[in-house]
Amino acid sequence: MIWQKTLTDYSIYLKLERGLSENSVLSYSLDIEKLIRWIEAHNVTQTPVSIDRETLQDFIYHSAKELSARSQARLISGLKGFFEYLIFEDYRKDNPTDLIESPKIGRKLPDTLSEDEIDRIISSIDLSTPQGERNRAILETLYACGLRVSELLSLKLSDLYFKEGYILVTGKGNKQRFVPIAASTQKYITIYRDDIRVHQKPQPGHTDILFLNRRGKSLTRAMIFTIVRNQTREAGIKKKISPHTFRHSFATHLLENGADLRAIQQMLGHESITTTEIYMHVDRSHLAEMVNRFHPRR
Repeated sequence: MIWQKTLTDYSIYLKLERGLSENSVLSYSLDIEKLIRWIEAHNVTQTPVSIDRETLQDFIYHSAKELSARSQARLISGLKGFFEYLIFEDYRKDNPTDLIESPKIGRKLPDTLSEDEIDRIISSIDLSTPQGERNRAILETLYACGLRVSELLSLKLSDLYFKEGYILVTGKGNKQRFVPIAASTQKYITIYRDDIRVHQKPQPGHTDILFLNRRGKSLTRAMIFTIVRNQTREAGIKKKISPHTFRHSFATHLLENGADLRAIQQMLGHESITTTEIYMHVDRSHLAEMVNRFHPRR
């Protein structure tokens, strides 16, 4: 069994059988490509079927010198998934990573923005340009609906159900969910759609995509990061912020204002409530305030 051929088959499995996104498939594939490069560099003759725990531990030990504990844990998880696939396809009877322990890592709390900081970022946008109106609609949507970047980029005109007060979001694994959208955010999207986008000529295959670049194609992830970084700088905010920060802020502000955790889970598209529970740890002062306000022994 050849490593590169096995990796190609694994990538196809992840995409077609598991229904993972292109980004997720790429992430998993990079873990195995790193292993393949190490195997070639060290003249290891073992195949995906014959490689053993000792060899993998040696690989992880050398990789750990360049990786944080969190990255090490993710690498080991990626390897486990690859060998589980080989077992699933009856290429192996065992998983050589079963007895390899991941480093213990603390739960990373997400960075958030205050409501004032979000207002400052959006207010810093130059609305005298068509791109300004588009960028305002983008940032408002990221924050008001708690979207992932991939979900924002795939948002279509046909996904807008403004009369009902929802948008249809396609999340991880092509799973869809309806997310409420505020009237103010509907207004900014409508301005962009009816006053700016209507004058663009979408490229073939992009006619239904909501947010377009100047050439009439879908925006890239890198472009969304650039927009956020530029507007954060314009607003004079020194925090390290990414588009995902708006999603974290969406969830945190909902929780702080009394929203039910289950409702937040549904809006974020989390499969497990455990993932959503991280927001319970973001603002401990808020939790103390809730006890002081509502507990009978306050």
